[in-house]
Amino acid sequence: MTPKRISIIGVGLLGGSIGLAAKARLTGCKITGYGHRRSTLDAALNMGALDEAYDTLSAAVADADLIILCTPVGLFRSLLSELAPLVSRTALITDVGSTKRSIVAAADELLSSPEQFVASHPMAGSEKRGVQYSRADLYDGALCILTPASRTSSLALKAVEDFWKLLGMQTCRVSPEAHDRLLADVSHLPHALAAALVSMQDPSAFPLAGKGFHDMTRIAGGDGGLWGDILLDNRDNVRQSIVHLKERLDHLLSLLQDEQADALRNWLDAVAEKRQGMLDARGKSDCQ
Repeated sequence: MTPKRISIIGVGLLGGSIGLAAKARLTGCKITGYGHRRSTLDAALNMGALDEAYDTLSAAVADADLIILCTPVGLFRSLLSELAPLVSRTALITDVGSTKRSIVAAADELLSSPEQFVASHPMAGSEKRGVQYSRADLYDGALCILTPASRTSSLALKAVEDFWKLLGMQTCRVSPEAHDRLLADVSHLPHALAAALVSMQDPSAFPLAGKGFHDMTRIAGGDGGLWGDILLDNRDNVRQSIVHLKERLDHLLSLLQDEQADALRNWLDAVAEKRQGMLDARGKSDCQ
C-alpha cells in the first residue's frame, strides 16, 4: 500500500514515529494528525512528524485513505463511533493497540463497512512518553501482528500489511482471541510484574539496585493510564497468566527447601536454555 494521505489519531510516541517513518519512506504522502492538546500537535509539526494538525476529527480524516488509531485502547470505541459517519468506504482504518478483541468487536458493531478495518499491533515502543521521543526508525525490523476478523477484506488486509512493511516491519497474522491470550503472557503480565517488583521495594534498597533490577523494571515507567486500559481490557487473560505465574513461583518455593540444590540448578539451567531458544527464534515468527 502506498497511501497519499494518512491521518494519525493520537500523536504520541507511536503516532509521531509513524509520521516520521512515513515521511522518510513514502514520497508525496501527506500526514495529518488529530489530538486534544495543541502543544503536542505543535511539537509534532515542529519535528516534522506531521504536515497538518487538527483538533477536530472531521478535519483530520478528510480525504484520508489510511486512518491509524494511536490513542490508548480505552478510547478506541468512542473514536470508532465518531469516525463511522466521517470516513469514506474507500478509506482503510487500522490501529496500534495492545489488545485486539474489543476493538475488532467495536469496529464490527459501529462501522458501516467493518471490512475496511484491519486491527494491528506493532510490537515497538518505549517506556518513554510523548511525541518528543518519536523516532523514524522505531519500527525498523520490529514485528507487527495483524488480527483479521472473518469479515476483514483480504485486499484491505494485504494493503495494511504492506504499509507496515513499508515502514520496515516484519508482519504476521493471528486471530484477535489468540493475540490477546498470547500477549497476556509475553507483554501484559511482564508489565504488571515489573510494576509489582517496584511497588514491593523498601526505598532504602533502591541505591543498592544493580543493572539487572533496572533492566527488569524498565517498563514499569510506562504510562499508567495507557497500561491500566490494556490490563483491564484483557483482564481475563491477564488473570489467568497471573495464576500460571503463581504456580511457577510455588514450584520455585519448593526448590528452595533443603536438599533441593541440584533440582534448583537444573531448573535454572532449563530456563536459561529455554530463553536462549526464544532469542534464537526472534525474527522467525509466523505467529502460528
